[in-house]
Amino acid sequence: MSRTVHCAKLGIEAEGLDFAPWPGPLGQRIFAEISKPAWQQWLAHQTMLLNEYRLNPLDPKSRQFLSGEMEKFLFGGEAKKPEGYKPPEA
Repeated sequence: MSRTVHCAKLGIEAEGLDFAPWPGPLGQRIFAEISKPAWQQWLAHQTMLLNEYRLNPLDPKSRQFLSGEMEKFLFGGEAKKPEGYKPPEA
């Protein structure tokens, strides 16, 4: 049976994550306050950041940058797209 959370990102009651997707206190906060749909939105945004900035997820500086952007994106900070970013045409 799935659990429901009041999603901090979307402002609705929705299905919660199955496990903490990030280590430490931030991961526990995400698990407690973020829904699966909001997490999927973050994964798409993260992919764009990885590609546009050519980040290596194994690099500690890249992980620190992504952690900060994740917190901004999910909890209401100023997460923005890279300068000059143009989404791919469908």
